[in-house]
Amino acid sequence: MRGTIASILALLAACAPSTPPNEESRSLRWRALDSAPSKRTEVAAASVEGKIFVAGGFVGSGATVALVEIYDPNKSAFLSGPPLPLPVNHPMAASDGKTFFVLGGYVGQGLTKPTDRAFAFDGNRWVELPQMPEARAAGGAAFAEGKIFVVGGVGPDGLAAGTLVYDLASKKWTTQPGLSTPREHLGVASDGSRIYAVGGRAPDNLGAAEVFDPKARRWLPLPSMPTPRGGLSAAFVAGRVIAVGGEGPNGTFDEVEAFDTRSRTWTALPPLPTPRHGLGVAASRGVLYVIAGGPQPGYSFSGVSEALDLTPSAR
Repeated sequence: MRGTIASILALLAACAPSTPPNEESRSLRWRALDSAPSKRTEVAAASVEGKIFVAGGFVGSGATVALVEIYDPNKSAFLSGPPLPLPVNHPMAASDGKTFFVLGGYVGQGLTKPTDRAFAFDGNRWVELPQMPEARAAGGAAFAEGKIFVVGGVGPDGLAAGTLVYDLASKKWTTQPGLSTPREHLGVASDGSRIYAVGGRAPDNLGAAEVFDPKARRWLPLPSMPTPRGGLSAAFVAGRVIAVGGEGPNGTFDEVEAFDTRSRTWTALPPLPTPRHGLGVAASRGVLYVIAGGPQPGYSFSGVSEALDLTPSAR
């Protein structure tokens, strides 16, 4: 019996997905940016008209904040953005390219009270959206097919069971099927037509990966992320879902792993110079930006900002 079990475990290990080194991972280099004005963790980020918006989170005092800071790649500098109408930590954020959406999050100083409130910044002011069908925090959000999708996370009764969908045209919310593997602190990204969910925890770290087709209204499994982790963030760049950072019991992750949506394979990119969790991740014009986050598990804070150019000319 012991020999049989050992053989099975060896076979499973041999079949597990891996992130082999390749020419790209050897040629690309992270570059350091100026630090963000504030040190934060458990933020949310999205790209709006080429700029990276970073919203909410915790600061060193433990306070939940309404801070919005904007990195402008053209000026290589951070700008102060309009504060959120409501301080939140662990919010979700998304963009249709022109408008910045901040959805849910925890209110107060702890992780006990998710909110169902949602807001949009149209370039001039914050506008409150209709309330979400339920409160949600520590999930992910992305834009596809004219809708904002709020995926995974924690609802009023624990791990969220459904996907919340806001139609920008009708200005109405609906609830669609949730992840096959419910989880929080996951990475969510979109290629413009499908939604990808990677990693997370429930409560252990997971490598589960799934894709949602809005037309079919169902989640389908994908090859698992090679490094199971929660507390990560993700963005879509040049045909790939890039999963960045995270945390575990023994520390933070520097892993940066890319899922090619056409070949359905994972590869390793250069590791994050400053491993951290609760970080803001967004992409603009083929460049991946990673801002803020905690360098150690739990309550830790930074303004560290780094970028990885993934345009063809950089490879």
